[in-house]
Amino acid sequence: MAMMRTAKTAAKRKTSKKNIKLSFKAGDFIVYPAHGVGKVTGIEIETIAEIDVELYVILFEQDKMTLRVPTIKAGNSGMRPLANDNVLKDAFTTIKGRARIKRTMWSRRAQEYEGKINSGDLLLLSEVVRDLHRTDEQPEQSYSERQLYENALDRMVREVAAIHGTDRGPALDKILETLGTARAKAAAKAAAKAEEEAKNNPDNDEDAA
Repeated sequence: MAMMRTAKTAAKRKTSKKNIKLSFKAGDFIVYPAHGVGKVTGIEIETIAEIDVELYVILFEQDKMTLRVPTIKAGNSGMRPLANDNVLKDAFTTIKGRARIKRTMWSRRAQEYEGKINSGDLLLLSEVVRDLHRTDEQPEQSYSERQLYENALDRMVREVAAIHGTDRGPALDKILETLGTARAKAAAKAAAKAEEEAKNNPDNDEDAA
């Protein structure tokens, strides 16, 4: 009996899952999980197996690639409009924060970072940028770290630029300036804390001498 109820529940969930149709027009910028920011260049009708299918034609200029996505399946594909002002603000708040590096093998962390990059989520992208950003004073990144950082940064830059209607340069400058200012403040705070601790524990300096 319990098994029958479980089967009915699963079937109900399966049948209740509907395609989420999003509405875009030519000229709109969108974000597609696997490719980042793209621009809708038009809407076409294509006949597939004798059925007319309405498609969004999306240009990803950075990849010199055009993608056709059925309008009825756009939502379920993860395609979305550009982030709103609140999400954008949260993304910049995120990159101001302290890096949160898990103590796990790099291969596992790399998979997590790659998943965040390909999620199409601006907040997850900003987490990767925050965690993998390095200042000149910090140890140099490995090749794979650098690749992931640059991919995440590029995705974030392109969305910020599209939201503000600017070129890539100003968006990149804003993100790097935010990162640099946040890291400088953190370093100054850490130095002040160390100095204060040294003043409160003069015996430590004498022992070291």
